[in-house]
Amino acid sequence: MRKLKNEELGRLDVKEFKNSDKVPVCIVLDNIRSLNNIGSVFRTSDAFLVEKIYLCGITAKPPHKDIHKTALGATESVAWEYVEDIMELTQELKLQGYRNMAIEQTEGARMLNEFKPNLTERYALIFGNEVKGVQQKVVDVCDTVLEIPQFGTKHSLNIAVSVGVVIWDFWSKLQK
Repeated sequence: MRKLKNEELGRLDVKEFKNSDKVPVCIVLDNIRSLNNIGSVFRTSDAFLVEKIYLCGITAKPPHKDIHKTALGATESVAWEYVEDIMELTQELKLQGYRNMAIEQTEGARMLNEFKPNLTERYALIFGNEVKGVQQKVVDVCDTVLEIPQFGTKHSLNIAVSVGVVIWDFWSKLQK
């Protein structure tokens, strides 16, 4: 086996990305502290053709060198918007036809591996603070809560890893 060169990967350029069909998913980051996590979410969102990223609360926004360090230019390809108040955003997304889905551990949460997204629906996947998670008031207004099954001694994943797992899961299920 031979490693492929970048020019052999058939990647989209920024203009092609912006004009391409996206998966019916937007990512909402609420009160994310780590600039590296934010950059990683941009990069993963680019890889799987996410519609848009919403940055809320204390979540930093581009341009910033620490976001750029991990985003590697994805802040130029992926549409994004800063909305200070996540409660206003969840109402607006619902009016636009999105299903608001918190990614959190709650009573009655649906396990991600058991959830089947529907191509006719649009999803707003909400990820919360690295320590406190998704705020309870946000969970209360969500249509669904999805939980990433975990089987070891730890009960949480890094936010960038969580976004990667969930986006990949949605991508793979929506491609079938």
